[in-house]
Amino acid sequence: MGFIGWIILGGIAGWIASKIMKTDAQMGIVLNIVVGIVGGMLGGWILGLFGVQGGGGFIASMLTAIGGSVVLLWLVGLVTGRRR
Repeated sequence: MGFIGWIILGGIAGWIASKIMKTDAQMGIVLNIVVGIVGGMLGGWILGLFGVQGGGGFIASMLTAIGGSVVLLWLVGLVTGRRR
């Protein structure tokens, strides 16, 4: 997947994660992309801790990025003290 693919996947994953965590009103498209890309890396790292290797195609990458983005948004909420 090329650079444009990472941006698209990150944007979609970040948007879905922000909907799940109910932070969508606070985030714009650029922040959704950043959260999705960083969340994808975080999700990949977490799966690596459990011995799960990369690969699996678009759907597995999307689920990993969404899961990592949700964890990232949850951690940011803990650090900033925001509650639902």
